Amino acid sequence: MDNIAVISDIHGNLPALEAVARDIRRRRIRRIICLGDLVGKGPQPCEAVDRIRELCETTVQGNWDHGINNPQDKETGLWQQRLLGTERLRYLRELPFSAELWLSGRRVRLFHASAQSIYHRVLRKANKKEKLAMFQNTDQTGGFAGTELTPDVIGYGDIHVPYVQTLKSKAGQGLLLFNTGSVGAPYDGLPYASYAILEGETSHPACLEPAPFSVQLVRVPYDVEKAVATAERVGLPNLERFVDEIRSGIERK
Repeated sequence: MDNIAVISDIHGNLPALEAVARDIRRRRIRRIICLGDLVGKGPQPCEAVDRIRELCETTVQGNWDHGINNPQDKETGLWQQRLLGTERLRYLRELPFSAELWLSGRRVRLFHASAQSIYHRVLRKANKKEKLAMFQNTDQTGGFAGTELTPDVIGYGDIHVPYVQTLKSKAGQGLLLFNTGSVGAPYDGLPYASYAILEGETSHPACLEPAPFSVQLVRVPYDVEKAVATAERVGLPNLERFVDEIRSGIERK
């Protein structure tokens, strides 16, 4: 059995990312996939990008990774752009939309927000129709592994709220949907970094045959006050909001 760590929504919070990386190493997990939003919100976007490039075998694009390449009219975005520079911005701009793998006979697709768009948000409270649409093949995803097959396991980030849910398709197929939560800015009221672990057979040809598999959600405490101190030291725009959110684990509207 193999383990793959799936992380998302780092948002420039390096102490949170390093705490998660330590936990992954402690578990002797060697494969890490990132579901985007490396930057935005937090004070260390450059360090987050560089660390993710070191840690992760695959990284897909989040809405912040795409959006930070657009013209910015707010100081928060301008500040991030200036720090990131040309090469890191290009890296973020060229990230793929999704990643796929076989796991114990299950077709797993991973993306940032939804099968439709990195900007299309699917909340935990979304209805069944919205959630089933996550399993569709779209122009963005293509067919699974270049075929007409659709996935039966979907993992995503974006909403900063971890959960696992089983669903049944109209044809009666069992499906599994999970959200990793956020490493750098959890919004479920628990101010601990969040990530997921996939466990199952990943080596060929065993990965094509039905076998036990699981999805585990992990919460990791980290030094929140270190992140606060860094944000204060570098003069992070919108400091009060960032500090309030990482201390409380609740999104500030």
